[in-house]
Amino acid sequence: MDKRKKQSVDLKNVNIDDSFWGRYTHLVPDVILPYQWNVLNDMVEDAAPSHAFKNFRIAAGLEEGDFYGFVFQDSDIAKWLEAAAYSLAWHPDAELEAKMDEAISLLGKAQMDDGYLDTYFQIREGGRQFANLREGHELYCAGHLIEAGVAYYRVTGKRELLDICCKMADHIVDAFHKEPLQRGIPGHEEIELALVKLYELTGKKDYLDMAAEFLNRRGTMPDYFGVEASRPGFKRIFPDHPNGGYLLDYFQADEPVRMQKKAKGHAVRAVYLYSAMADVAWYTGDEELMAACRTLYDNIVNRQMYITGGIGSSGILERFTVDYDLPNNSAYAESCASIGLALFCRRMAQITGEAKYMDTAETALYNTVLAGIAMDGKSFFYVNPLSVWPDSCVPGTSMDHVKPVRQKWFGCACCPPNIARTLASLGEYCMFTGDEALWMNLFVSMETVQSFSGRILRMKTETDFPFGDVVRISFEDASAGESEVPEDIRTLRIRIPAYAASFTVRKNGENAAFENRKGYACLPADFSEGDTLEIKMEMPPVFMSANPAVRADRGRVALVKGPVVYCLEEEDNGTDLEALLVDSTAPVKEVYDEQLLGGTLTLEADGYREKFEDFDENRLYQTSTVMREPKKLKFIPYAFWDNRTPGEMLVWVRRKD
Repeated sequence: MDKRKKQSVDLKNVNIDDSFWGRYTHLVPDVILPYQWNVLNDMVEDAAPSHAFKNFRIAAGLEEGDFYGFVFQDSDIAKWLEAAAYSLAWHPDAELEAKMDEAISLLGKAQMDDGYLDTYFQIREGGRQFANLREGHELYCAGHLIEAGVAYYRVTGKRELLDICCKMADHIVDAFHKEPLQRGIPGHEEIELALVKLYELTGKKDYLDMAAEFLNRRGTMPDYFGVEASRPGFKRIFPDHPNGGYLLDYFQADEPVRMQKKAKGHAVRAVYLYSAMADVAWYTGDEELMAACRTLYDNIVNRQMYITGGIGSSGILERFTVDYDLPNNSAYAESCASIGLALFCRRMAQITGEAKYMDTAETALYNTVLAGIAMDGKSFFYVNPLSVWPDSCVPGTSMDHVKPVRQKWFGCACCPPNIARTLASLGEYCMFTGDEALWMNLFVSMETVQSFSGRILRMKTETDFPFGDVVRISFEDASAGESEVPEDIRTLRIRIPAYAASFTVRKNGENAAFENRKGYACLPADFSEGDTLEIKMEMPPVFMSANPAVRADRGRVALVKGPVVYCLEEEDNGTDLEALLVDSTAPVKEVYDEQLLGGTLTLEADGYREKFEDFDENRLYQTSTVMREPKKLKFIPYAFWDNRTPGEMLVWVRRKD
């Protein structure tokens, strides 16, 4: 394999024990996976029903009944299996593995002889396979299952799920090279990146070729979805979907992928597509496809991304709209979309070695992705706005999609298991290896064993980042008992975050010179037992302004420290957060509160509360004199909001001037 593409360090070789991330990652095996297993088996009271496992039992002929849920209900189980596989890599659990094997056995019983597996179509639409690719999600579900199969095999060496996936993928490759599917493409992208993963594991080029074909077919004319809909007997699945669900740009299918310059349509589909484009571009050497990836990344980050790493501003069709259209209270910013953005950015970083992509991934992970799950691991946000007034979140209105409190589950439950698989695989974002280098991407307390210039050493990282700005690394001998060691590391590359006002490295107490290559500090990896590194980043709290073209944020500022976006909550600042103004010229005080939210850094700023003392509360409009009362404003990390008393929340605060 071309060493230009960096590989994530094996999860078995990443031991994360971090004060910030640990409050979530430790929940994965102990709380999140058991809770989601129970939900998927309909054993959690007051949670939206899933019936996901029941659908498979019906498809397998083990129970009687009709399909229940969304057409993509199968994918919830696939993502849970993938999350569980990642968890096993760093937290072996015989009971969890037994549950997985039970689920995998059920999937095998439900699979058809030709390899097809999709409970909706098997139960409700027998004989209509791949007849409505626009809405059917069969390839989307297949993609998520393939990802789970690859992950489980890599961790356990067990083939049962992988064999199910290979049989299914072989069926897809065969079917989509015959009429009427020779031009067929998925309505919801996912299968493309999954087929690349299957190719990476098996070496079977048919899978890579199929992924590339799906990309090459997309956006070509005549429009496949239109042709599909014109066939006799075509049946809609979502007849009430806005605009009939039929806007080509919604599917990223209005022009060939190499010509796409602007992120369009459904945000999750888009970033899954871009992830596959990056993969295929690298494996095939397609520079035009890679150039499109760069252009699309730039458009998202510079024109269509919330400061929290959220993407997809419209509650209608969960989509991108136009440049700089980033409303706060009605933001969609689906949790899955930020996960997909992080996946896309991780691939771009692995291919290019450019730190800016991990800057963006870090923003999404520390803010929107984490906001999507409660600190107890048992409730979730699907939508992540930047301003919440609970009274306005009225069902059946334009604010219907915004929930002021996290939900136990959703009828459309794509986000909870997606968050689970992201937390379980956090180690894949932390470090890469490649080009005889170890790439340190995230600043997390962790350990890994590597060969540094021929010496087998345990590299131990300790930090209280993102609240603290120092990262300490120590090295100790680990040669005893290590039978498998990755490639030899000759260079250590440490990401220099864009938000770092200064960045220094000291080795054994002395300043260490380094070369800045594409945003990474590069040092010789000539480490020995007892060596230490200390990385110090100056990252004071700063008030950020949005591009003036973002109309929703004019006259407002957001408070940020490092990768963490902060917000106001009603709990700390009283009701009517829109009446508050902040003095963005005054110093910000950092206060660590050990008792708050499991221990967190709060930020205190000078501000004011507007008063309308002469306003008649019984009148809607009148002239009035505005008064300002001095007030200290208390900010907490956006990711932590709504973990106490439900109430208002605000990221972008009006400036006093």
